[in-house]
Amino acid sequence: MTSQADLTAPRLVAAGGSLEQGSGQRPLPVVQFLRLRKQLPPMYLILTMNAGALAYTHHAVAPRWLAVWLPLLLIAACAVRVVQWMRPIDEGRVDEVYALRMLRRTEVMAALLSLLFVFWALGLDHYGHGDEHAHVTVFVAITVMGCIFCLTYLPRAAHLVCFIVLGVFLTYCLARGTVTMGSMALNILMVGVVVLKVLRNSFGSFAALEDSQAALHHERTQAQHLAEENARLAHSDPLTGLPNRRYFFARLDALLARGDKAPPFAIGVIDLDRFKPINDVHGHAQGDRLLQAIGERLQAASGPDAVIARLGGDEFGLIIEGSLEAAEAMGAWLCAQVQEPVPLGDIVVSVGCSVGLAAWPEAGASAHDLFDRADFALYHAKRTRRGGIVRFSSELEHIIRSEQALEAALQSADLKRELAMVYQPIVRTRSLMMVGVEALARWESPTIGAVPAEQLFATAERLGMGRTVTLAAFERVLADFARLPGEQRLSFNLAPTDIADPGTVAALIERIARSGVEAERLVFEITETSLIADYAGARAALEKLRACGAKIALDDFGTGYSSLSTLHMLPIDIIKIDRSFAVRLDDGEGRRLVRAIFNLTRSLRLECVFEGIETEMQLMEATLAGFHYAQGYFIDRPVALDVLLERRTTRAA
Repeated sequence: MTSQADLTAPRLVAAGGSLEQGSGQRPLPVVQFLRLRKQLPPMYLILTMNAGALAYTHHAVAPRWLAVWLPLLLIAACAVRVVQWMRPIDEGRVDEVYALRMLRRTEVMAALLSLLFVFWALGLDHYGHGDEHAHVTVFVAITVMGCIFCLTYLPRAAHLVCFIVLGVFLTYCLARGTVTMGSMALNILMVGVVVLKVLRNSFGSFAALEDSQAALHHERTQAQHLAEENARLAHSDPLTGLPNRRYFFARLDALLARGDKAPPFAIGVIDLDRFKPINDVHGHAQGDRLLQAIGERLQAASGPDAVIARLGGDEFGLIIEGSLEAAEAMGAWLCAQVQEPVPLGDIVVSVGCSVGLAAWPEAGASAHDLFDRADFALYHAKRTRRGGIVRFSSELEHIIRSEQALEAALQSADLKRELAMVYQPIVRTRSLMMVGVEALARWESPTIGAVPAEQLFATAERLGMGRTVTLAAFERVLADFARLPGEQRLSFNLAPTDIADPGTVAALIERIARSGVEAERLVFEITETSLIADYAGARAALEKLRACGAKIALDDFGTGYSSLSTLHMLPIDIIKIDRSFAVRLDDGEGRRLVRAIFNLTRSLRLECVFEGIETEMQLMEATLAGFHYAQGYFIDRPVALDVLLERRTTRAA
């Protein structure tokens, strides 16, 4: 007792996104719909035959409109639906949205036609004698059971048919007051419930089979896509023409598979220096041309005993069959080739490179270990010997193990208990009156002891725990904030990753609002490196912090990439002069440079704090240069807030 909406114009998937029939696993609603199309015409045939038979047995006893005209209308409606369901459609282009809509409409029609047919049958039951009444009961029973089986692929519609028809019939029989009819109706309803249970089990098996087929199809599709990807990428880098990362590791695995008695070899990781500024300033197209030119130079070094591959970005891999000394000599030659100027149209650029080397079997016995150690040697080269070549050694092994221990300790640390904050005062240069403090994190690990703040935050960034550590430190700062007297400000340092993470910025603002502190007394300190990677993102983050009332300070000014446009365009309130300028206060040229910086900040109407003041002479020169605020070990070392406040109170007395 159901129907389908008009199928003369089915909704089709847009061109380019359609599913060709047989090309893949269809979604479950689509399969339901297609199976249901084959089941519903027989169901309407059952309805037509049963309704015709019931009308015939009552045509002599019931009014003509009830026994002839109304069933003819119902049968005609069934015939129309049969035609609509049997009308051919492009099954391969029916999508899930259309199928779901049609299934929902079918459920609605199931309920509507169930009510029409059952009330028509009960209307006929008021006429005739025992045989006619029995025929009504038989009509209800066999029609419901037939419809339930035909609606196997749409269980919800089957439930609607069963409970609407048999529910109405049972209510009617009970209202008639005869025990026999009530018992018959109840019996039919119980049988219907059992049949529905069987139907649900059958549909569950059908759905599970479709799911398993979908999973199998998904796995086959993934395998096919992987094969296609392998065939497309092959083993070469499309930009430089060098072997790619896949070939590099395949060659490395082949060398390792030769066994322990094979000749020695070494691998290297090469990273270009100064490539990112060129790429950012001149554009990615010029950056690609530069990589192509370097790739051509490196290609000349490739041979049977030497493989140079592009691993990605501006990073290259090196495999040398021979001693570590041979690999180092090759690395030096490659660095010389890379450093040669490269003409790019109207400009000429020059880059350098750093190299990390690891030898087999001394540095590791697996591809993973060898590459990790070469990569760490590269990291050490870029940090301590930029533009040079670093071999992996036992000293670096010790550093690796120390960093691994540090990472393990941080991952299991209870930062709320182990993290502490110390504070260094910021004072007026003439009176030495404290106007604020800078908060600095200190971590005392129960397993590895005291950890410098630089190591703490660098490790947290590597582990993806930067937000966790920053927020833990900030919560400690907010807890101490209430003890800071008067209008004094509190400065808190943010790492570049904090500025680049909208979630961290939002969490900081949420904690400020929740704590109830005066945001106007908070200063967030950032370094110039925070602005390089994503200038627009950094500006947006700083504006959000400023909008909540906090001030922004640019730390270590004068050591990075700051320019007049940076200072003018960014939402900065305070400049903190790097401590390296303090040692230059002893010579005339240094004092002139410092004075020029002060005049620049004054013209931009920015407050200026001189960091790193370690002698009385430096404080005096900074004061004479016009600086109003200073900070450094000569003034006070970072200590716990209670200790600092007690010292300042004692000195004031």
